Amino acid sequence: ISFMQLVSKAEHGTTEDLFELSLLQAVGTPQKKDAADPQASKLQKVNQLTGFSDPVYAEAYVHVNQYDIVLDVLIVNQTSDTLQSVTLELATLGDLKLVEKPSPIILAPHDFANIKANVKVASTENGIIFGNIVYDVSGAASDRNCVVLNDIHIDIMDYIVPAACSDNEFRQMWAEFEWENKVTVNTSIADLSTYMAHLLKSTNMKCLTPEKALSGECGFMAANLYARSIFGEDVLANLSIEKMIHLGEDSPVQGHIRIRAKSQGMALSMGDKVNMCQKNPPK
Repeated sequence: ISFMQLVSKAEHGTTEDLFELSLLQAVGTPQKKDAADPQASKLQKVNQLTGFSDPVYAEAYVHVNQYDIVLDVLIVNQTSDTLQSVTLELATLGDLKLVEKPSPIILAPHDFANIKANVKVASTENGIIFGNIVYDVSGAASDRNCVVLNDIHIDIMDYIVPAACSDNEFRQMWAEFEWENKVTVNTSIADLSTYMAHLLKSTNMKCLTPEKALSGECGFMAANLYARSIFGEDVLANLSIEKMIHLGEDSPVQGHIRIRAKSQGMALSMGDKVNMCQKNPPK
């Protein structure tokens, strides 16, 4: 028997009155949720892999842990048949490697199960995990059934962190790195500073140009950006943008961004991220 008066404050949050909680949910009383609720952040990383009308429903929680990715896949049997040899078959595109093949399982009618799969990450570039679920229906003489899964796109921003370097180091790396990706600015943002702030937030890069050199209204802006991956890969960017004053105050920012990296995958992936952030301007 647990006495609420004798429970410590640290344990108090885990011993809610279940009757009171269910009563509040029944009458529709909203519950106060903590702002840093870990469950809320987990829901944002859930990828739906199949449709609700498929015989087997699947969704995956993607947990990125630096050098490896853990896929926690929920598989639900939506049929009235027993499914045998239910196998999750995964494949990867990019610098990703599946550690081990998940073992087959048996699902009773309207039953569900969780399957975990580990994927190793070797470098910073956009990766795709795809696959299907194959199974046999108990008592049926037909061939194996297959449900194709939606692709899971791995975001490189989970591996990119802002970093700093000196001007000499930046110039040296700029001369050494052979892969360059030139991205044309295509945005509806009309302010130079707003565009750069949105770019820095979306790409996790750090501006190396002093703030004094960027202050003022002169119609153009040039800045050096730098970031590093958790694998020790460097990525550089040179931002060169301008605002056509003669086109009016609401004219969008124009210019280009030159991205340089030691590997082709890093340069292309960062360019894709820049193009994606341009399509989603800040509100």
